[in-house]
Amino acid sequence: MRSLVHVLLVLGLLFLSEVCVFGCELVEGRVLDGPTGAGLAGATVTCGMGVVRTDGGGRFAIFSDGEPLRVRAAGYRRVEVIPEKAAEVALAPFTPKALYLSFYGISAPSLRNPALELIESTELNALVIDIKGDRGMVCYPSQVAQAAGIGAQKVITVRDPKALLASLKERGIYTIGRIVVFKDDLLAAARPDLAVKTATGASWRDGEKLRWVDPFSSEVWEYNIALAVEAAALGFDEIQFDYVRFPERAGLVFSRPNVQAHRVEAVSGFLAGARERLNPYNVAMAADIFGYVCWNENDTNIGQQLERLAEHLDYISPMLYPSGFTFGVGRYRNPVANPYEIVLLSLNKAQQRTGLSTLRFRPWLQAFRDYAFDRRTFGASEIRLQTSASDEFGSNGWMLWNPRNVYSTAGLKSEKTDILAELEPTTFVR
Repeated sequence: MRSLVHVLLVLGLLFLSEVCVFGCELVEGRVLDGPTGAGLAGATVTCGMGVVRTDGGGRFAIFSDGEPLRVRAAGYRRVEVIPEKAAEVALAPFTPKALYLSFYGISAPSLRNPALELIESTELNALVIDIKGDRGMVCYPSQVAQAAGIGAQKVITVRDPKALLASLKERGIYTIGRIVVFKDDLLAAARPDLAVKTATGASWRDGEKLRWVDPFSSEVWEYNIALAVEAAALGFDEIQFDYVRFPERAGLVFSRPNVQAHRVEAVSGFLAGARERLNPYNVAMAADIFGYVCWNENDTNIGQQLERLAEHLDYISPMLYPSGFTFGVGRYRNPVANPYEIVLLSLNKAQQRTGLSTLRFRPWLQAFRDYAFDRRTFGASEIRLQTSASDEFGSNGWMLWNPRNVYSTAGLKSEKTDILAELEPTTFVR
């Protein structure tokens, strides 16, 4: 038996040698934490279509035909190095703290310029930008033919995406491209066969009167993955998938039976396919999930099952808006009065369930007026309590959501000093 294993091992090495004989060589090295020099376990190293993860000491080995090696790890800036310099690759820690700008917000000076000024003057250092927004429009001139074919290019808000990204990079801004996946009114209108249906066979519309597409459809997957690959090639640091889920409404009709196993398979399968196609671009990949997904062991009836999602993502981005926790959390029945507890408890729960590093989480936080409880404004106190909870947990930053794209310095730290006195978090029962 031992001799057979030895023979198979030798044959395997000979096969690899034959595959790589034409200008291909094995590159070995270590990925390090820049400040300390410690090896980084689980960092991702890619070369062409090849992908490896570093071991417990940060070591890796990957075949290269001379192409650059691309390296990334949760909580660090990505880098690209030539193979000859790959013996030790030091990564610089980075913690994105972002604002969201919509399909129109990124092009409107009245919204974009104040956002950039906030980034210059506060702790903010990142932007989430709609690539494909809530209504299915793609913001820049896309080479993905289907985008024009379904009318997603009728309005272009970013004429030169490369120039935009270059200008943001010059400012040191981390760029996150948001793609709304299965909520796509334009695709559903152009292709009714791909639309989510009611029991009568009509295309279903949500509360905003917008149609969705079938999460089981390979055509839907391919369209959104093609947009993600295009955005990665343009230079976005991270691709973030939103509405990567089934509608919450019961009784809808899809191309497969709407049961939990199928839903989870569809959502996880889409993310797995996207991850494989994005690997050569060394781009981080994230997905937005419902806040209650951190707590529910099932798929929350939308296909989002936390442990399965974690298999494919660099970052998990739970939407921890207190207004969205209709039933509260644990003993906290009024979420808007307990934003610190809602955020910290939810992140702790997600981390305990998955066993992931805290750096694999980056939550969405509420920077808009409450709509579900007492209609309070989320000002300096509420925002600071949320960001403090996220920071205490150790997440890789956080993102502020305001659908109107209107933000202020309220609750934010200045570049060098805190503009507010630290707020004492409420003592709570875990």
